[in-house]
Order: sequence, then structure tokens, then C-alpha cells
Amino acid sequence: MIVDFHTHVFPPEIIARREDFAARDPWFVELYGDPRARMADADQLIAAMALAGVDHSVTFSFGWSDPGLIEECNSYVAEAVRRYPGKLSGLAVIQPLAGARAVAEIERCAQAGLLGVGELMPHGQGYALSDLHVMAPIAEACLAHNMLLLTHASEPVGHLYRGKGNVSPHDLYTFALAFPELRVVAAHWGGGLPFYELMPEVHTAAANLWYDSAASLYLYRPEVFAMVGALCGAEKLLWASDYPLVSQQRMLAYLNAAGLDEATLALASGGNAAALLGLTP
Repeated sequence: MIVDFHTHVFPPEIIARREDFAARDPWFVELYGDPRARMADADQLIAAMALAGVDHSVTFSFGWSDPGLIEECNSYVAEAVRRYPGKLSGLAVIQPLAGARAVAEIERCAQAGLLGVGELMPHGQGYALSDLHVMAPIAEACLAHNMLLLTHASEPVGHLYRGKGNVSPHDLYTFALAFPELRVVAAHWGGGLPFYELMPEVHTAAANLWYDSAASLYLYRPEVFAMVGALCGAEKLLWASDYPLVSQQRMLAYLNAAGLDEATLALASGGNAAALLGLTP
């Protein structure tokens, strides 16, 4: 079972009116203002999965600043999950600065069948993952509904790129320490946090942390899968594409170039994701 843990979809009307929505959100402009930046709806994701041989995808929309736009996109994701049972699992984007409205949106999306919250985009929405005053109600709502949480993370060194942001390993570590029972998926290899798991206190704090590989062919050599598996445990590896930014076919080739043994490859490509999501083949 091949599971892509990180894909983005948009309602077709937002794709068709990209320029109108770009005028409403500076963060959206940074990532999608260029007409060449790829956007996809749920039907296109399903077609891409069939082409690549991906069995299941975790999907979500975009970290808008406007809670109203977030709610509209979450409704679209929930409807897509209903249309494609067994093919899609959905996460609910939220704006933590909306306070009680964000908590209510988590509750609404839990009732609609979404399995978690994400992708958090603190740098684009104006808060810090390590701001525990802002994040505590979000974490507590996730725990109350047995939902996981997926957050953007970025490495504090290396080249700049669109959407890199500033969610550092320190932010992620602070958040994990504060909410040890919460299941957290750190996108983009947690901005390098796996390498700090050589420190016993970090490894302990990261007990409920998984790492996804979204867009990592732009960041690391394929050996990152084996290295993170050795440092943190193969059970923490989640293959992810960041579709439509990167095609699922291209990211599967990147995974297969990692030289993993058969058992680790099976875990990374879908076994771990299936266990985390409660999927059955």
C-alpha cells in the first residue's frame, strides 16, 4: 500500500480565479501568485495517483489568513474525502489566531470525517508554533477528537526558496515538549530535527513525532530516508510528495533511489502512514 502523506488541493473556483485570491492573501501570492505555480483539485489528485500507482493520499488545502476561506476549503476537502472513500484522507487547515473560531472549525471538521489538522503554516499566518498560548487550544482540541497534527517546518540553514518560512527545529521541539500526547507529523523532515534526536532529551520529546518527506528532493540527497530511519527509527518515516508542487512519480523515484532495505521501504512508502491513519489494505 503506497500512501502519500502530504498533498494539496483547492476548490476549482479558487484555481480559476487565482489572481482574485492572490489579492487577498500575501502568503498565497508568495506560493501561488506566479501563474506557472502548480495548483490541483481533488479530481486531478486522483488522476495523478492512478498514474503513479499511489493507493491513498492525505490531502489538505492552504493556510489562508482569512478563517472564512479556510472553512470553505476545508468543506471542499471533506466533500472530496466523501467522494473518494478509501482513496483520500483529509486534514483541516486552521488559523490559530482565530481563537475560538479555530477550535470550532476543528470540531466541525472532526464531525465531517477529517482525521487531523494541517498543514499548519505559522510563518504565513502570523504566529509561532512555539507560542504555546496560541497553540494550546489547538493542541487540546486535536487531543479531544483524537486528531493528528501536521505542521510545516524548515531548516535554518541552506538556500532560500519560495515558502521556506521560519518554523525551526527549536519551534517544533518546544511544541512537542508541551504536548507530548499529541501525534505530530513534521513536514519536510522537521527542518532537520531528526538529526538532533541523537540527543537523548530530544529523542524522548519526539516520541510522538513522525517526519514526512514532502518536496525533500529540493533539500536533501535520497539517503536522508536511511539516515533519519537510523537516527529516529524506521517507523517514523512517511513518504510524501507535496503534490502538485512535485509529481508523485518523481517523488517515488526519489524514494526508490534511497537504497532502503525491503522492510524499511515498505514502512516508509505506506506501512507507517497506514498505521497512523488506521487504514487497511
